[in-house]
Amino acid sequence: MASKLSSKSGINPKFSVKNRTIKELDYYLNGLMEGNRYILSECITLIESTQNLKRDAGIKLLSALPKSDKKSIRIGITGSPGVGKSTFIETFGLFLIENGHNPSILAIDPSSQINKGSILGDKTRMETLANHPKAFIRPSASGNILGGTAAFTKDAIRLCEAAGYDFILVETVGIGQSEIEVDNITDVNVLLLQPGAGDDIQGIKRGVVENADILIINKADGQQLDLAKQTMRYYKNAIQLFHHDTKGWSTPVLMMSAIENTGVKEVYQAINDYQKCLTDAGIFQLNRQRQEMKWFEKQCDEMMHKIVFSNNVINKSFNQLSKEVRNNKISTSAALAKMEVVFNSMIKSN
Repeated sequence: MASKLSSKSGINPKFSVKNRTIKELDYYLNGLMEGNRYILSECITLIESTQNLKRDAGIKLLSALPKSDKKSIRIGITGSPGVGKSTFIETFGLFLIENGHNPSILAIDPSSQINKGSILGDKTRMETLANHPKAFIRPSASGNILGGTAAFTKDAIRLCEAAGYDFILVETVGIGQSEIEVDNITDVNVLLLQPGAGDDIQGIKRGVVENADILIINKADGQQLDLAKQTMRYYKNAIQLFHHDTKGWSTPVLMMSAIENTGVKEVYQAINDYQKCLTDAGIFQLNRQRQEMKWFEKQCDEMMHKIVFSNNVINKSFNQLSKEVRNNKISTSAALAKMEVVFNSMIKSN
């Protein structure tokens, strides 16, 4: 008998997912080398899977990827909900294709805190680009990961590059101050802003703006054009207060309209200029090496958390102490001290 779903689950009880079998390693490698979008999608599914066999197959695939001399650029697209990230990406992606590039888009959707599911509707918002044979769009759920990205976005980027995509665009969740994790997996961080956003600049967290390499006032068209110009002037003045980490680079503030297709060329040029600035300064590859180390450390932290709390003694102690803290039977500091004793005893016993 099928188990009853919670009324808050939000899941259609008649929905079912077809479970695909794991294929030989050469199937995935050859498919990537041929630029097969469907096999690329299968590869990303492997690395995102929570099933051990599929996840192991994904790790073997990543380890077997040949080193490529092809140059790529990884671009993070951040901005608050409603700023027009998907519309911007579709217009920019089509521009890239017209200029001989192959763009891939990794769109991160926020996950429900109730059932952990995501709508994953980015393909429907970028229908023209999604149907273009030279583009690849992959929506992924953020899960419990903060920072606007998903747990395996970094690995998905490598797979896209192996499949021949040279512009990798990562569209973040768009939830505010936590939108800084994307800087650890991309080369260029583009922040989209609404016309009129300058009025609220005092309320914007410095981390989000300081982290941006390029600022774009989006939706600069129609009745909002004058407001967009005013916002651009406001940010050009404000950005002078920030010091960019890359020597010789001053964060540009641009205007763009995805609807009227204006300002796209300037955005493209700014991205290329920043890449050249990084390369000329000799830090383009150094940044990627730093990102690899941060990714390794982050994955190690998550792995250790998973291993530690899979231990019955530790898990039982944690649950018991959590209950006591919640019921005000013990202070948080005292509970932490007891957990430290449990951790140390487990380490010594091994």
